[in-house]
Amino acid sequence: MTAARHQGQNDAGRPAASALYTPEERRRRDASVWTIVQGVLAPIQFLVFLVSLALVLRYLASGQGEQAAALSVVVKTVTLYAIMITGSIWEKVVFGRWLFAPAFFWEDVFSMLVLALHSAYLVALYGGLLQPQALMLLALAAYATYVINAGQFVLKLRAARLQAAREAAPGGALAAA
Repeated sequence: MTAARHQGQNDAGRPAASALYTPEERRRRDASVWTIVQGVLAPIQFLVFLVSLALVLRYLASGQGEQAAALSVVVKTVTLYAIMITGSIWEKVVFGRWLFAPAFFWEDVFSMLVLALHSAYLVALYGGLLQPQALMLLALAAYATYVINAGQFVLKLRAARLQAAREAAPGGALAAA
């Protein structure tokens, strides 16, 4: 077994299957202001999502509050764009790629679907392409993909914390083996 494998890396210097970051990527992640930006934007976006979800469901159930629901989806989409743009910058800083870094490939792939559905909502809203109820159903489809994608990122964050705990344990990665 090579020394790299003892440090939780494969022979190419990439993290082993259970490791998300090389030591250098972890250093860049921890030093980047974009890590803090992501940590602030994620819960804000989730709060906006919860408020918007309530407004959309209220409209679908009662027919009341159409404008508030529509505006809330626009605000949710703007927060999504903000977190996607800053997340792409974060990925470039940490991994040297704007998107689809191996450690976050599938999260990024699914993020594109989330972005496409939210963008389709904006096009349909401002283009007058759908009736209000259909718009709200499109918003719910976008929100369902957002929840799945958020879950992907929460699982990735948990994996990163577990990696850090393994490496901090006496014996580092060897203690986990």
